[in-house]
Amino acid sequence: MGAQLRVYKRRIKSVKATKKITKAMEMIAASRIVKAQRQVAASTPYADELTAAVTAVAGGADVKHPLTTEAEAPKRAAVLLVTSDRGLAGGYSSNAIKAAEALTGQLSDEGKSVVTYVVGRKGVAYYGFREKAVEESWTGFTDSPSYADAKAVAAPLIEAIERDTAEGGVDELHIVFTEFVSMMTQTPVQRRMLPLTLEPSDAEAGAKAADQGVQPLYDFEPSAEEVLDALLPRYVESRIYNALLQAAASEHAARRRAMKSATDNAEELIKSLTRLANAARQADITQEISEIVGGASALADASSGSDR
Repeated sequence: MGAQLRVYKRRIKSVKATKKITKAMEMIAASRIVKAQRQVAASTPYADELTAAVTAVAGGADVKHPLTTEAEAPKRAAVLLVTSDRGLAGGYSSNAIKAAEALTGQLSDEGKSVVTYVVGRKGVAYYGFREKAVEESWTGFTDSPSYADAKAVAAPLIEAIERDTAEGGVDELHIVFTEFVSMMTQTPVQRRMLPLTLEPSDAEAGAKAADQGVQPLYDFEPSAEEVLDALLPRYVESRIYNALLQAAASEHAARRRAMKSATDNAEELIKSLTRLANAARQADITQEISEIVGGASALADASSGSDR
C-alpha cells in the first residue's frame, strides 16, 4: 500500500504543476483580450467608413472597375483563411478551417477553381499535412497583428485580383476568420471582399433614399477610376486588418475558456487523487495498527505460556 500512496502523491504533484501552467495561461489570455477588444473597436469605424466611401464611389459613378465589377463567368476565387499560430485554444482553429473547407467546396461546386492563402501555423500545418496547395502563407503575428502585417497579407491578394485569370489572377476574393461576438461566443464567418457588394443595410438605405427622391451627387477628381484605384487597396487592407484583430480577440477568448476548463478539470482530478491517497494512507495506518496489535497479542501469549 505504501507504493500506491507514493504513486498518488506523484500524480497529485504533477497535476498541481499542470494546473499552475493552465491558470497562468488563462490569466495571460484574459489580460490580452481587453487590449484586443480595444483594437477591434478602434479599427471597425475606419473600416466601415472606408467601405462606405468605396461603395459611394462605385455606386455614384458609371465606371466598370475590375475591383467592383463582377466577371460574367468567374473562373478563379481566392480564399484567405485566418487561423492561429499556437494551440491550446479549444476548437478555435479547427472551426475556422472547417468553414474555409465548406466555402471551398461551395465555390468548387459553382465551377470555380480555388486559390488558398493561409494566415497562422495551424492552418499551414493542416494544409501541409494533407498535401493541399497553398498559394502563400504568413505566420508569427496572429495573437497581436499590426497594420503592417495586414498590408503584407493584402499585397499579393490585390495583385492577384488585378491580374487576368489567364495570367494566374482571380475573379473573387473571400476571407474566412473568427468573429468576436462576446467573451463566450466566437463565430467562424466567411465574407466576400471583392468584387465589392452592397450589404443589405446599404441596399435598404439606397432604396429608401430613392423613394424619397434624394440622390447623392459626386464629382470625382481626377476620375472615378483613379479614385477607386487609390481607395480599394486601402479597403482591402483595412478589412483584412479588422479581420485579423477580430481573430486575435477570438483566439485569446477561446484560449482563456480552454485554459479555465483545464484548470477546473485539474482541480477535480486533484480532489479525486487526494481522496484516493487518503484512503491508501488510512489503509496503511490500519494495517500497521493491526500488525502492532497482532504482535502485542503474540508477545502476550508467549509470555503467559512461559509463566506456566
